[in-house]
Amino acid sequence: MADTGTLLITGGAGYIGSHTVQHLLGFGERIVVLDNLVFGHKEALPLDRITFVEGNMADVGLLDRLFTEHQPEAVLHFAAFAYVGESVTDPLKYYRNNLGGPLLLLEMMQRHGCKRFIFSSTCATYGNPVQVPMNEDHPQSPVNPYGASKWMLERVLRDCDTAWGLKSVFLRYFNASGCDPEGRIGEDHDPETHLIPRILMAATGEIENITVFGTDYPTPDGTCIRDYIHVCDLASAHAKALDYLRAGGATTPVNLGTGRGFSVKEIIETAQAVTGKTIPVSYGPRRAGDPPELICDAAKAKAVLGWVAQHTDPRSHIEAAWKWMTGPLKGRYPR
Repeated sequence: MADTGTLLITGGAGYIGSHTVQHLLGFGERIVVLDNLVFGHKEALPLDRITFVEGNMADVGLLDRLFTEHQPEAVLHFAAFAYVGESVTDPLKYYRNNLGGPLLLLEMMQRHGCKRFIFSSTCATYGNPVQVPMNEDHPQSPVNPYGASKWMLERVLRDCDTAWGLKSVFLRYFNASGCDPEGRIGEDHDPETHLIPRILMAATGEIENITVFGTDYPTPDGTCIRDYIHVCDLASAHAKALDYLRAGGATTPVNLGTGRGFSVKEIIETAQAVTGKTIPVSYGPRRAGDPPELICDAAKAKAVLGWVAQHTDPRSHIEAAWKWMTGPLKGRYPR
């Protein structure tokens, strides 16, 4: 799939970004990663095979030098803050980073004639579901500043298409999980809020227990149901989106998920089977804004990108995450 151009990957040292870098290198792509390392990890990148630049999207001079020197033919944009609760208490931080920063990036793309953009978006742009499974025509009514900031950038990208021909794919992720199956790189957030790594942290004793928020939802076992999409499947979707844009594809949103839902209790039970450990659990009230069920309709991803999730059983997600969690780095990059 390799083209003659260079790819600029913002936030490429983060969880999903680093797995995508690893995947794209398998196709011989030339990659420049821009990351400020606030949440990313330089150790997650094969520094001998890419160009790594530590810096911020808000540094216009740096962006201009990058585009002048490397002349990227496409941008894959991962750099964003993604803590929903924090976005509610500090919305300006999220709008400044998730919307303001990309505006500068897009201005530089326009100046240098780069017209392909792959956006790490989210199902949080939909807000509370009015139908399940959710397809790309589902109403977008985000309920927190994180989802709103992603929705706003989608609107900006559509307007850039109309104004100067920028072609974009908005990849709306459902629940990202799992790690590289070989345990070479993994998921290391600080703080960690994702369910599977927190369950495994409870299994290792790193945290006291895993809290289940709400057991009275209208679901078979009373706990929330989510669609878990393996990070390696997310990485392959970015490669497919790149192929699509290189072939002249139009600006479009695409959901990424498996089309299958699993409850919190099911994930905990699977983790106990994988680890052979009893997971200490506590139970709390529902969290505001948590819908009972979020499941992706991924038919468009197959039809438009030729992409289908390969890791549809969350056991494989948990097995890979456990390998990372118990490997040489113990689930943590050097700090």
